[in-house]
Amino acid sequence: MNTRRLGSLEVSALGLGCMGMSSFYGSADEGEAIATIQRALEIGVNFLDTAQLYGPMTNESLIGEAIKGHRDEYVIATKFARRIGPDTVAGDMSTLGPVDGSAEYVRSSVEGSLKRLGTDYIDLYYQHRVDPNVPIEETIDAMAELVQQGKVRHIGLSEAAPETIRRAHAVHPITALQSEYSLWSRDVEVEILPTCRELGIGFVPYSPLGRGFLSGRFTSPDELDEGDFRRSGPRFTGENLDANLKLAAKLAEIANEKGITPAQLAIAWVLAKGDDLVPIPGTKRRTYLEQNAAAVDIMLTPEEIARIEAELPQAAGERYNEVGMAAINL
Repeated sequence: MNTRRLGSLEVSALGLGCMGMSSFYGSADEGEAIATIQRALEIGVNFLDTAQLYGPMTNESLIGEAIKGHRDEYVIATKFARRIGPDTVAGDMSTLGPVDGSAEYVRSSVEGSLKRLGTDYIDLYYQHRVDPNVPIEETIDAMAELVQQGKVRHIGLSEAAPETIRRAHAVHPITALQSEYSLWSRDVEVEILPTCRELGIGFVPYSPLGRGFLSGRFTSPDELDEGDFRRSGPRFTGENLDANLKLAAKLAEIANEKGITPAQLAIAWVLAKGDDLVPIPGTKRRTYLEQNAAAVDIMLTPEEIARIEAELPQAAGERYNEVGMAAINL
């Protein structure tokens, strides 16, 4: 597995998004999830992505269990945003508090992540969503304290607006920005990705497979588990679904011509957009992990990239519902 750099942080060219192992995407087999995390390291994928929100808290605990005895061989990224307090119940999203970017919460939240992950340091610590009620300077200053204390080695932001990124970077170097980026979510190309490149900030695309839709693993929300949040997602219902099925079919057609899977083509496209990008496709199964990792060795010609971008339009529908969209690009 090749490596890439997010700022000064070296990681595998492809990461592993672990969210679906614990939440949002329906049921999961814990044993298979742990085996997937351990298999990732065997094939050179050392960059794991989690968050306090996933579960909540259960995903960090799962990773802590999976990496025992090999912690220093992994590069672990986790995130904080919504307040976790004494009344927060692991696995119960309804017990989470609001987004909190205060210095006080930054200092306290990291302790929970360290404990659940079974480690004394976090390689990359993100603010999961910007708190509009707290100046970004206060949040980043507190995160910088964690770096000085050795509890965190690098800091990042997720779904932040260009001006917020600039203000944050002026307080302490931001190693990486994480945002959705894929063949059907290209809006970051306008301002956000250029801002990161200007400042020397790495970029971590999440959902490079369009939440699994671009891989062709489901064609209707009815095929998903009852607890899967995609069942009501704007891109997976009504007329938007009909339009997006055509987009996925075109991707599958081009992939078939090249003799690869649609997922591999989607990941290869993201990888081809720059060496400063490290996509983190999520999976909870070893089979899909290995297929995704093989995309690192797929080279696309400029002509192929141009054709893919010309023949695959942006997705129909917003990335999130109204509440979710209000929390991004702040």
